[in-house]
Amino acid sequence: MASSKLFIVLAILAIVSPTILATDFIVGDDKGWTINVDYQAWAQEKLFYVGDNLVFNYPEGAHNVLKVNGTGFQECAAPAGTVALTSGQDVINLATPGRKWYICGVSKHCEVGPQKLFITVMPASFAPSPSPTTSAATISSVNGARFAWMIIVIGILGMLI
Repeated sequence: MASSKLFIVLAILAIVSPTILATDFIVGDDKGWTINVDYQAWAQEKLFYVGDNLVFNYPEGAHNVLKVNGTGFQECAAPAGTVALTSGQDVINLATPGRKWYICGVSKHCEVGPQKLFITVMPASFAPSPSPTTSAATISSVNGARFAWMIIVIGILGMLI
């Protein structure tokens, strides 16, 4: 009986934990997805984990988002059949670890802008990814809130055992 309750608790934690720890990264912060922004500098101080989201904000019709490979990134060219994201509020879930490349396929935005982003996504872990802001106080409060939720969930589940 106790082992079945423990299994249920662990299953719930496995489902809930990635959601609690996930971070939404607003690409370009307040500038959004546009030309004349150094997206490599923007990404440099961030750690991206599986389960996090990239949010591309831009005026609908002005830009798009194309997921490409390393060659497509260097050449600013999407492979045939690549589907462009065009909503102006595109959310990409980082579902797998590894290198990820994104470009804008409108006009010469990638080449001249240079409107393109390269990141490396780390495997999921219980180590929290940092907040998209650079403020140490904000990072501390966001991470504290994440762990507070985990403690609450664990406490509630502990009472059920």
